[in-house]
Amino acid sequence: MAKDAITARDKDYSKWYLDIVEAAGLSENSGVKGCMVIKPHGFAIWELIQGALDARIKATGHSNAYFPLLIPKSYIMKEAEHVEGFAPELAEVTHAGGEKLEESYYVRPTSETIIGATYSKWVRSWRDLPILINQWANVMRWEMRTRPFLRTTEFLWQEGHTVHATEAEAEAETLMILHDVYTDVVERVMAIPVYKGLKTDKEKFAGALRTYAIEAMMQDGKALQAGTSHNLGQNFSKSFDIKYQSQENTEEYAWTTSWGVSTRLIGALIMCHSDDDGLVLPPAVAPIQVVVVPIYRSDEEKAKVMETIARLTAEWAGKFRFKVDDRDYENFGFKVSEWEVKGVPVRVEIGPKDIEKNSAAVARRDRPGKAGKSFVDQAGLTEHIESLLAEIQQALYDRAKEFRDTHTYTAETYDEFKTQVQLGFVRAYFDGDRKDEDRIQDETKSTVRCIPFDQPDVEGKCFLTGRSTKRVCIFAKSY
Repeated sequence: MAKDAITARDKDYSKWYLDIVEAAGLSENSGVKGCMVIKPHGFAIWELIQGALDARIKATGHSNAYFPLLIPKSYIMKEAEHVEGFAPELAEVTHAGGEKLEESYYVRPTSETIIGATYSKWVRSWRDLPILINQWANVMRWEMRTRPFLRTTEFLWQEGHTVHATEAEAEAETLMILHDVYTDVVERVMAIPVYKGLKTDKEKFAGALRTYAIEAMMQDGKALQAGTSHNLGQNFSKSFDIKYQSQENTEEYAWTTSWGVSTRLIGALIMCHSDDDGLVLPPAVAPIQVVVVPIYRSDEEKAKVMETIARLTAEWAGKFRFKVDDRDYENFGFKVSEWEVKGVPVRVEIGPKDIEKNSAAVARRDRPGKAGKSFVDQAGLTEHIESLLAEIQQALYDRAKEFRDTHTYTAETYDEFKTQVQLGFVRAYFDGDRKDEDRIQDETKSTVRCIPFDQPDVEGKCFLTGRSTKRVCIFAKSY
């Protein structure tokens, strides 16, 4: 799909998103309903996100392991709230080898139960704690309405599962992951600003004591939950008998956590940064950060241009990820369009005239057209590109943050709220209960995205009930 076939955002945002996925070669539908084929360009982006997360997870003392895809039905049934939360999404395996199984299995929707059963065998003493494990895996949740990356029946993710001696240790773990891993990667690597906070009981993970989340704003003003971290309390420890002998020689139930982010982060990248010309990628997650497009009309010109390009790119290895597009069977215009659609942050063009002037044309993807193009001396090209990549990374974050901030409103009345929440996020005093949240969702299709950590020192009036409260919540419609 050419970039001129991409639907404009302001015409049909949903179609624009699907067009970007197709045109940029990120994924395509498969023969399995609701499951996608992640194509090489899409998977390369995921690998870069995965690498950034994995490095931070390991740096905080966690190790990777792997647990089975199939979970015994009896395990799932042990935690009542967990079962109720996931029941509509479970895929059950009842037959194998041509025979009906004595006990059926569920295809992993999340791994708290099977990992909990494993931890009950690993934990005996306070000396065994903490257990700090992460796994990279696929999961399956039977979705009725799917959209590539954002909501698919099968998706890829990481899920951390840890065990601690005390509630304080589990709480510290939960918050550390949210701040030092998830927020750091999403903001610094993906250039997406987030709000951080606590989920309400209505919105928390099924079976959790507390759930914390990071929430990002997409270009249509909707929220996308970019990561969650759960303090599971002792719920799963009691269900799976995860107990330890304390230093005081008493038997205690352990405290557990779980946390995860998934390939929906690629959907966040698309919807936060891209434009009507195609994908826009922050350099940190761009599989190709710099593409060089040669310009020539004859074999003689080609030889000179390619010799110049070879000389200039000789020092680029290890500095940034680059590609020289030397395809003879595609014309210059096609190449430029293709790399724009794929979101390559920097494009370098070199032809005979550039050789004569000892220069190179450099275009930045985040500023399409003439506004983003300049001519740079070849002698300083490498340093210019290094600086430009850092500048683009920061510029994309700043642009996204400005958009989010200008589309975050403050409501004092329910009438104001109902108008504003159709345009973006709403930050408002709120002391309502679950019934009030249900009412708001039914009437506006919005939910409490989080109770942000930065709460006010003074009381205000709840926009719905009129009662005084110090609690501020962030509401939005969401994906």
